[in-house]
Amino acid sequence: MTSVIFKHVVATVVLVFASVMNLNAQQAQPSSPDEMLNQIGMLKRLEAMQPDSVGPKYQLALASLSYAITNPQAPQTEPLLAQAGNTIDQMAQMKGANQSDLCTLRGFLLMVRIVQNPAQNGQKYYLQVLQNFEKALKLNPHNTLAQELQSKFVEGMMKQTAAQ
Repeated sequence: MTSVIFKHVVATVVLVFASVMNLNAQQAQPSSPDEMLNQIGMLKRLEAMQPDSVGPKYQLALASLSYAITNPQAPQTEPLLAQAGNTIDQMAQMKGANQSDLCTLRGFLLMVRIVQNPAQNGQKYYLQVLQNFEKALKLNPHNTLAQELQSKFVEGMMKQTAAQ
């Protein structure tokens, strides 16, 4: 009985901690790559403590993709992208997973692939990125992350097209 109560307390602390970290990340200037990797390490430990919880998995995938988009050529990026893809797949199998969030994360993952190599991956993933963000917004029109990522993606693609 005590372990069940302890698990619920830990889960609550983890979710509050992750929410505070996410709020601080949104308000603060972009972190250094080392700070971002430290945050990802902390989220991995929290996720390992709560393997049946969607919240820590979502935060871990989001932090990994945020690192990858800002450091697309860093040596840590490929392992983080593989881990983010696995985490998204795990979330998709979970009962409490938000489908709008899953579509947003899938679109974000493909968006990172385009940023890594626009010439090779732009045409390959362009339509899938847009479809994921559109589906996310159809499922939840108030999904601000999907709105922001879709806007950034369209803006970036317009700049890329204009440069050619």
